Amino acid sequence: MRDALELLLGTPVDDLTDLGSSHSWTLHRASLADGREVFVKAADDQDGVFAAEAAGLRWLGEAGPGTPVPEVVAADDRMLVLPWLPSAPPSPATAERLGRELAALHTGARPRAYGASWDGYIADLPLDNTPDDRDWPRWYAERRLEPFLRLGARHLSAGDVRLVERVMADIEALAGPPEPPSRIHGDLWSGNVLWTGDRAMLIDPAAHGGHRETDLAMMALFGTPHLERVLAAYDEAAPPADGWRARVPLHQLHPLLVHVALFGASYRASLVDAARAALG
Repeated sequence: MRDALELLLGTPVDDLTDLGSSHSWTLHRASLADGREVFVKAADDQDGVFAAEAAGLRWLGEAGPGTPVPEVVAADDRMLVLPWLPSAPPSPATAERLGRELAALHTGARPRAYGASWDGYIADLPLDNTPDDRDWPRWYAERRLEPFLRLGARHLSAGDVRLVERVMADIEALAGPPEPPSRIHGDLWSGNVLWTGDRAMLIDPAAHGGHRETDLAMMALFGTPHLERVLAAYDEAAPPADGWRARVPLHQLHPLLVHVALFGASYRASLVDAARAALG
């Protein structure tokens, strides 16, 4: 791996530290001869996963200079290299900055359609990013809910499947006011928010043109630190449509279906609760 990393970066690697693994890849910290410290994801062949993540980070970064995403140092089918970002405890001030920067990301440089111009992944599962200029509800039902309901159905009862299908059938009535596409992170659970000294950085995106309430709902799913501070600052900068908190379960259905597909029936109860809440 050291040789491949040196070839990719064009500079010698002085030190390479293993940091464990996640999904199908291994994680590393590398010290380079030119003085840089970098973070490396590596796998034998990810068949587009690293390319999708790199494309998503670059695309999110195009929203503006204050977008809280790291630059892509290098990427190929075997590795993704990012700058090493030292972590720090989350603070109220950093949370408020995240809320403002997330609002700017969502409301500036909006894409023309839902989806993206590259093949997507969430974790190591394919994500249908086919650009689609229809309204969000049908896009969400057909491109996000239905494919992952099929993937996870073996871990669900027939009644569970029918419950999610009811949400899909009623989606136009449940989705709230029309919303133009936003550049969203797409997998914004707390583990993908890296808290540094003065700001929070967004990593590991499943980026695409989507509904901005999706990112807000995902942050609420697994307990983002100082979440109410994040949301208050976001609301000051770019208030979501009225009633958005009642729609959180609807937006959580996709990540919960992803977790059912990846990890099995342990997420079934959370999925069923979210579907029932979405239906009201």
